[in-house]
Amino acid sequence: MAIGVYGYYQELGIAGAAAFVFWGIAAVTLHELAHGWAAIWQGDDTPRVYQRMTWNPLVHMGWLSIIMLFVAGIFWGMMPTDPSKYRWGRKGRIIVSGAGPAMNFALAILCWTTFGIAIGLGAKLDDSEPTTLNRLAQFALIGGGLNGMLALFNMLPLPPFDGASVLAGFSRRYYVWMHNPNVQQWGFFIVMVAMFSGILGIIGRVTTTGGIYLATFVAGLVRAANSGN
Repeated sequence: MAIGVYGYYQELGIAGAAAFVFWGIAAVTLHELAHGWAAIWQGDDTPRVYQRMTWNPLVHMGWLSIIMLFVAGIFWGMMPTDPSKYRWGRKGRIIVSGAGPAMNFALAILCWTTFGIAIGLGAKLDDSEPTTLNRLAQFALIGGGLNGMLALFNMLPLPPFDGASVLAGFSRRYYVWMHNPNVQQWGFFIVMVAMFSGILGIIGRVTTTGGIYLATFVAGLVRAANSGN
């Protein structure tokens, strides 16, 4: 299993390492911007007040997150919002919190579809043939796997993951529990357990399996279209 940029470089070469860095930064930046766009739509101007509606990844991730991306393949971001300003109140959490994972899910679908098109056109994941089509397939494959994993991982119904806030929007009881100080202080520990307990690997296999099914279907359509010409 590749760990950090060096791990991707060893397994997939410079192109694979570059794709991992690109998608790691892009996935987090777009994830956080999606939270910001949703919050602003809900009437919360906090992202604008704190000048967070920018494409600059440093604003969303910070240097520590970017360094950890390179070293260990672990990265994160943050978008400040004020739930008290949401026009839909507690229900607004469903929209704002779910926007980030939804963005990653959409990116994953786009990547897996692109991967399927590339495979249907004859692309091969073979470093011995560094063609543009093969590089595109590798780029899309990494993007699909990473974004799909982030989407599902962030929807875990445990604080501080987005899934906890989404669930809190549906359940008043869960909302109260999630805001218990004793629960909040365990947030960092929960993240670490989720990352190193094997859950991340399971999520990766699930999302990759789903992505491969989609890509195979798209590749079949492309081959069928080409054979009919």
